[in-house]
Amino acid sequence: MDATGRIEQIITPSVEAMGYEVVRVQISGGQRAILQIMAERADGAPMTVEDCADISRSVSALLDVEDPIREAYTLEVSSPGIDRPLTRLKDFERFAGFEARLESRMAIDGRKRFKGMLKGVEDGLVCIDTEQGAARLEFDNILRAKLVLTDELIRASQEQQEDLPN
Repeated sequence: MDATGRIEQIITPSVEAMGYEVVRVQISGGQRAILQIMAERADGAPMTVEDCADISRSVSALLDVEDPIREAYTLEVSSPGIDRPLTRLKDFERFAGFEARLESRMAIDGRKRFKGMLKGVEDGLVCIDTEQGAARLEFDNILRAKLVLTDELIRASQEQQEDLPN
């Protein structure tokens, strides 16, 4: 298991117990590593700065004990944002009907990049309608995927905020 997988395994139970879901764990950076943890509220409400601070404190304590990263690093906790990455199979279901960009690890019909309307998941395959036609990708073959910022996505995000209880 790589470092990000190990970190995700360490932090997920605690983050979920706090009422959040881990969207992505990523390590990047040059001189000093950056550990980015992207999370969202399990209840669908928007993330606040306080939510990120709570997760950061909890994760810091866990990582201090487990020490999965040997060198110095900076911890960043954030929300996925509107044009969010799609990292879990359920994300492709949840955001069906919105435009997305996908990049595959291995070429499918000579292509690795796909942009179009997400159609959800069918028989375990991520479905997307592109200008070149429909494509079906195995989830494990998806290297990167994210929503495309469109007027429809912004409108849906605003409607979701309005529908939440105050």
